[in-house]
Amino acid sequence: MPDAETLEPSAYAAEGDEQQTDVAIVGAGPVGLFAIFECGMLGFRCHVIDSMDVAGGQIAALYPEKPIYDIPGYPEIEGIELIRRLEEQAAPFRPVYHLGEQVREVTRTEDERWRLTTSGGVRVNAKAIIIAAGVGAFAPNRPPLDDLEAFEDTSVFYMVKRREDFRGKRLVIAGGGDSALDWTNSLAELADKIFLVHRRDTFRGAPESVSQMTALVEAGKVELVVPYQLHALEGEDGQLHGVVVRGTDKDKTIRRLEADTLLPFYGLKAKLGPIAEWGLNLDRNHIVVEPGTCQTNVPGIFAIGDITTYEGKLKLILQGFSEAAVAAHAIHPLLRPDERLKFEYSTAKGVPTL
Repeated sequence: MPDAETLEPSAYAAEGDEQQTDVAIVGAGPVGLFAIFECGMLGFRCHVIDSMDVAGGQIAALYPEKPIYDIPGYPEIEGIELIRRLEEQAAPFRPVYHLGEQVREVTRTEDERWRLTTSGGVRVNAKAIIIAAGVGAFAPNRPPLDDLEAFEDTSVFYMVKRREDFRGKRLVIAGGGDSALDWTNSLAELADKIFLVHRRDTFRGAPESVSQMTALVEAGKVELVVPYQLHALEGEDGQLHGVVVRGTDKDKTIRRLEADTLLPFYGLKAKLGPIAEWGLNLDRNHIVVEPGTCQTNVPGIFAIGDITTYEGKLKLILQGFSEAAVAAHAIHPLLRPDERLKFEYSTAKGVPTL
């Protein structure tokens, strides 16, 4: 299967078209991708809709090159490699991806199917829906700086997709949490200069990350700029030349940091978006499901992964994978009411193709 960025145009529905499928999966993160596999093993075709323009969810957005240690069979695997392997695992079942699209409307059809309409006018008709939307749609908290938009995606970035993109750069990293510390520590060996700006002289990140950052400061690889906050941007045509910071102490000292890239890490704001209007039982922005089936209070709509809640729920990719299998098997009676499901191990049946 080609990478998500290079899917053939035929993999997308034109505006006004209605595509038929067995299962519509909302969310193309790791759990949503594994749901394609689990549904495919039962003979179900899937369309996958995600508001991001690449598959991978938060992993692709926030830590593509950071190691993950709790995936069975992989003592250590980078986030983007995990996504690549999940896409490869799903490929035999020929999923159709609608990336860069948000589900805006869900309606019940006369024949008891679901019609999902996306922000781009794509319509998908499915017998069942699996919501694998993680924490919901999310966006970075942007610093209140004049002309910020003029520099975004050219010299201001809210996530690191490839470490190599920052080799030789003069970076200002702003924030005091895990993301700011992790990327300071990770990029120190590549960047020409790193300024770490935080409004306090204490950090919220993991103690080990703080210790590593402190060692880099002592070695002269990172300059700590505290207590300061972002004040203004200097540059032209989208390219930064300097970042102005202002002290948060009584003196309000102004400093200009010569830099060509700003990475502000002030956290994410997450929201369910239109999913909150689907009539589902919610508990603090999480969807309540029956753990034995992962079905919501609305028949035919299932939810898996971090967006769900039930007694004993753990927010682990591992548990999301398990829920994908549970949901796929619970969907079988809806799609094949006259067919008895014979449980088989993959070692016995192999991987069918659709």
